Amino acid sequence: MAKEIERKFLVRENWQPQNAGVDIAQGYLSTVPERTVRVRIKADRAFLTIKGRNEGISRPEFEYEIPVADAEELLQLAEQPVLRKKRYLEKHGGFLWEIDVFAGANVGLVVAEIELPTEDTVFSPPCWLGEEVSGDVRYYNANLIKTPYSLWKK
Repeated sequence: MAKEIERKFLVRENWQPQNAGVDIAQGYLSTVPERTVRVRIKADRAFLTIKGRNEGISRPEFEYEIPVADAEELLQLAEQPVLRKKRYLEKHGGFLWEIDVFAGANVGLVVAEIELPTEDTVFSPPCWLGEEVSGDVRYYNANLIKTPYSLWKK
């Protein structure tokens, strides 16, 4: 079984993109906690991803590349709105960080994720890394379509 081990953090205001990033549109065909089914268009490629329930920072994950035309049609079937963000990739301390800058109703939210080989892997945090939000369900992308960041009480 494929397994994703991921930690998620807020990004401090001192972070600046080091590259052009890539636009992402993603929609959810299922958002129940037992399984999320996501379709994503990332630049000129598309993916269908199925994720199981979180157990700590781990969960089953299966991802398959699909034709972009299929993904465009699946986005029409997805729960609305479609989530939009720009993703930047940065290496730090031997790990690849994915920094997502959200758009639309989630503008202002910037989250960094790191995938790890084991749950207890130690890593060196970059200076722009903020509070860890790995266990906070509000920050799950599937939940951001239902309760966008702009509606949260600050």
